[in-house]
Amino acid sequence: MLKTCSRLFPVWLILWELATGPAAAQPAAPLRLSEIQIIGSHNSYHAGIPAHEMEYLRKNAPSTAEALDYRHPALEVQLDAGVRQLEIDVYGDSKGGLFANPAAPGLVSKAGLPEDPPFDPSGVMKKPGFKVLHVQDIDFRSNCQPFTACLGIIRDWSKTHPGHLPIFVLVENKDERPRGEHMVTPEPLTAETFDALDAEIRSVFQPGEMITPDDVRGKHRTLEKAVLTDGWPALDRARGKVIFLLDQRRVGPFYTKGHPSLEGRVLFTNAVAGTPDAAFTEVNNAQSDPGLIPGLVKKGYLVRTMTDPAPAGIRSGDTAKRDAAMASGAQILSTDYPYGESAASGYAVRFERGNVRCNPVVKRANCSAAAIGER
Repeated sequence: MLKTCSRLFPVWLILWELATGPAAAQPAAPLRLSEIQIIGSHNSYHAGIPAHEMEYLRKNAPSTAEALDYRHPALEVQLDAGVRQLEIDVYGDSKGGLFANPAAPGLVSKAGLPEDPPFDPSGVMKKPGFKVLHVQDIDFRSNCQPFTACLGIIRDWSKTHPGHLPIFVLVENKDERPRGEHMVTPEPLTAETFDALDAEIRSVFQPGEMITPDDVRGKHRTLEKAVLTDGWPALDRARGKVIFLLDQRRVGPFYTKGHPSLEGRVLFTNAVAGTPDAAFTEVNNAQSDPGLIPGLVKKGYLVRTMTDPAPAGIRSGDTAKRDAAMASGAQILSTDYPYGESAASGYAVRFERGNVRCNPVVKRANCSAAAIGER
């Protein structure tokens, strides 16, 4: 009898393990927002330069005209098309009126060219608050103005599309010195500039409508420790929310001053890997070091890269930089030519299906078009 039992026991054990072992008991970990790849628009607000101002530029600064010869539709149109990363450039204008009288219309008039339509018929530029433009006095027309109005458009779209994939909003604070005698000198960037920036974002978005550094850090001492151990939030937890990213690395010290590891802040800084606030970082040329972006992505960082070549490459349809960016695994691919906005040469940045896909470097087994899809 003992012999019989000893022979049967291993069979029973095998059956028990098959029924209750690790493979049966542990469901796949949820797909995280850092494990997909999206296509976003560069300078999303860019309404383009009107005909006669562009004619003036082509005669007097042809290379500048060539670089600025693109435009995007309204933010809500881009979101409807599946763009899930928007970039907005802002200039400080704490007193109002700093950018109310750009030089270009006067230069066009002096050149004997017809007048273009007024860019601010409602006088928004005379009021205090961050203004949205690319280059003061030259490239200043936006499809939304001021910054809070752009945010309002994004929030309204978000509220009417519950369950949408997270929207990344990349904010670039600008303070370029004048390039010509007719150009306005911007306000300098200070820690107070970024306090005001947070305040404007919070005036539009409520805490539950955003994912902030505090949300990601949790109980960890630093933000970097959180993303390298626990990772970014699950994709389903991030649906219907907006994530704000700070573009220029040089402004990081202003933003982190008094806010170690981004405590109490709204935006994620473009930080260097290995620093306390490093959760998001930019590597804007995937070709410069082919192994850099994949390594960062595998560790858990969120990475943004640029896809577009120089204007000559756009004209020729050169896709080498684009293809390297796509293959790199950078979660955010930024372009002037997202799906539906091809250049004259046919150059565009798109996946086989729209503007989002499973990350090619992370390669999660439970990632699929159905798992990613809008809810």
